[in-house]
Amino acid sequence: MNKKALSTLEFNKICAKTAEFTDSTPAGDICMRMKVRTDITEIEELLDKTSDAVNRLLKSEVPSFGGNFNISPLIKQLEKGARLSTGELLRIASFLENVGRIRKFGLSDEELTDSLTEEFDLLDPLPDPVSSIRKIILAEDEISDTASSALSDIRRQIKNTNNKLHTQLSSLLNGSVRAYLMDPVITMRDDRYCLPVKAENKSKVPGIVHDRSSTGSTLFIEPDSIVKLNNSLKELSLEEQDEISRILASLCEELSPYSLQILSNARLMTSLDVTFAKAKYALSINAKRPVFSSDKTIEIRQGRHPLLDPATAVPIDITLGGDFSQLIITGPNTGGKTVTLKTLGLFTLMGQAGLFIPAGDRSTLALVKEVFADIGDEQSIEQSLSTFSSHMKNIISILNKADENSLCLFDELCAGTDPAEGAALAISILTTLLARKTLTAATTHYSELKLYALSTDGVENAGCEFDIETLSPTYRIFMGIPGKSNAFAIASRLGISASIIDMAKDRLSEENIRFEDVLSDIESARARLKDEELSASESRKEAENIMLSLKKREDSIEAERKRIIDKANEEARDILQEAKDLADETIRNFNKYGSAAPIREMEAARQKVGKKISDKNKALSVISSSPKTTPSLKPEDIKPGSRVYVNSLSANGYVESLPDKKGFLFVRCGIIRSKINIKDLSPAPEEDITIPSSLGKYNSGGKRTVTKLRNVSPEINLLGKTGDDAVAELDKYLDDAYLSHLPSVRIVHGKGTGALRTAVVSYLKRSPVVASFRAGEFGEGDAGVTIVTFKE
Repeated sequence: MNKKALSTLEFNKICAKTAEFTDSTPAGDICMRMKVRTDITEIEELLDKTSDAVNRLLKSEVPSFGGNFNISPLIKQLEKGARLSTGELLRIASFLENVGRIRKFGLSDEELTDSLTEEFDLLDPLPDPVSSIRKIILAEDEISDTASSALSDIRRQIKNTNNKLHTQLSSLLNGSVRAYLMDPVITMRDDRYCLPVKAENKSKVPGIVHDRSSTGSTLFIEPDSIVKLNNSLKELSLEEQDEISRILASLCEELSPYSLQILSNARLMTSLDVTFAKAKYALSINAKRPVFSSDKTIEIRQGRHPLLDPATAVPIDITLGGDFSQLIITGPNTGGKTVTLKTLGLFTLMGQAGLFIPAGDRSTLALVKEVFADIGDEQSIEQSLSTFSSHMKNIISILNKADENSLCLFDELCAGTDPAEGAALAISILTTLLARKTLTAATTHYSELKLYALSTDGVENAGCEFDIETLSPTYRIFMGIPGKSNAFAIASRLGISASIIDMAKDRLSEENIRFEDVLSDIESARARLKDEELSASESRKEAENIMLSLKKREDSIEAERKRIIDKANEEARDILQEAKDLADETIRNFNKYGSAAPIREMEAARQKVGKKISDKNKALSVISSSPKTTPSLKPEDIKPGSRVYVNSLSANGYVESLPDKKGFLFVRCGIIRSKINIKDLSPAPEEDITIPSSLGKYNSGGKRTVTKLRNVSPEINLLGKTGDDAVAELDKYLDDAYLSHLPSVRIVHGKGTGALRTAVVSYLKRSPVVASFRAGEFGEGDAGVTIVTFKE
């Protein structure tokens, strides 16, 4: 891919933004030098890895790759037999320990197998050499005493010698020498123990002078009595350093056979770091996986330039290829024409580098070998080239190289010269590229190019929308409609004299005036259709709100009916208990009094309880039979989609049409569609179903039951909600969906900052009804959607 196009389309900035998400320097360097591939197999492999990394990130956070570094120089030293320092060996050990953490993360889910599984599996943390390093090297400046028996023996001798030295020096400090000292302390000079002696008492303390104070009043003398011990300590220190060098050399020799595995780990860690950086960048810009078409068609849905502020960037829909290989984009200045060109080119480069693009699902790209771009001011004072000359030099270079496997982008093609000649030259250039079947997109203000697109097969117009009222572009692109420059309208709104505008219009040819009038009519018709679409959308929302209100009212009525029945049942249980108590008392009286029992009193009590039971039975009969008092439904109760009970068929069904004048309507019961009279219909009874112990309420039999739900959608949309509101709504929805026996559901949460997605994933992990969940695949919504599977 030519470097000029990469620079013009700012692909280097995309590389830099991706590098910001890496944890290690090697991975960051690779991202900064990211290659644009031209082999579709390599591209699909890269996209598979990015997609799988996104799915893994949505489930859990990946450990840091920060322990990875450019380990090659250290490995080369090992292979040459050189001895590494303690710091270098510790760095290798830390790296291998991080390899183990990354491998554990990647293989933690035994059932998960994706394009990254092999790389995780190939990681080898080499526990044996790591254990040896950690056992011997406690810190960068500390070797364990147990590193070798020789080192242990030497350090024991050093300790004993030190004890003897301190004993001897303490004896001198507490003896006759004390009076000759500047301070009664033991000090070190040149790694030898000394005493600080006053200069005038030098002869009183025989020994070797090693140093003196800056004032000359103090001499640091090694007494003759400890010279031998100091010598022994120095010899032991040298022996200790020699033994440590031998131990480190042995450790390096032990590590050397693992050189290839360590280098392989470094390569795999760098590759994984790059892949997860691409995934993190994709999530940060709400990007999705592009599809590469087999017929060189580009179809971008709701695409946003990745370098623009996502809060203000206006998504665009744009198509190139298929029925037409050239696209002529026209419209006012600052209307988004150049951004559209750059979006086309940059998306192509990103997709072929294995990056996701910030566009809607099912956005397609064309595989090309080269991207050529002539965008921006090419004026060069140093080379004495005008803007037109510089552009033309670049265009000539493009024409010499472009073929059917190229994408060419021209901003203001052949501008900066005589309009008539520029337009003619532009048409000739486009005609040449059209004959080569080169994918081409060009922006222009030339009306001749609009007519060229209208009259030439394989060429299509696109226009940038402009709001005349606010004198500002909307940055929307409309395919098939050429855009207007709106120069007269803008000038008029800014206050230029109407006579000047009229004079300018008089200078236009009649053909140009008619053409502009047609464009105005098309724009007006498009605006009218847009208003009608908005009105229809508002009406649809209003209808949905009414349906929701009716559903809430229905639920409220049902809850009240259930409360009344529950209360009646409780009162009935109380009466039954009273009857049981009376029976028990009667039996006790018979057993106690025999034939002399107070029969009259017991009979009065029995009749009293009987009356209570009779009264309650009547009340319960009224309540329980209330649904049956309406054996048929009224016409105004019938709506398409309503659930009803067909008395003659003893089956539930769904209404498919409104009743006619005679009261007949169509009802579907399973696969059978029948014509039924409204008199044969009644409200569908509700059913009790058993649910998990985590849901529902206990019934009188000890089972947990809940009213069966109807018409639960297999999808819930949480876009625009806060984390708490979304979780509350999701909690109720999952219960309803589970109780309706839906095997799985689709949760739409979008990507955005990732906060909503994190809240959803956190809730799903602890939900008692969820068996598993995953990020949406291509065609399901990708990372903006989570697919949930319920427990059986």
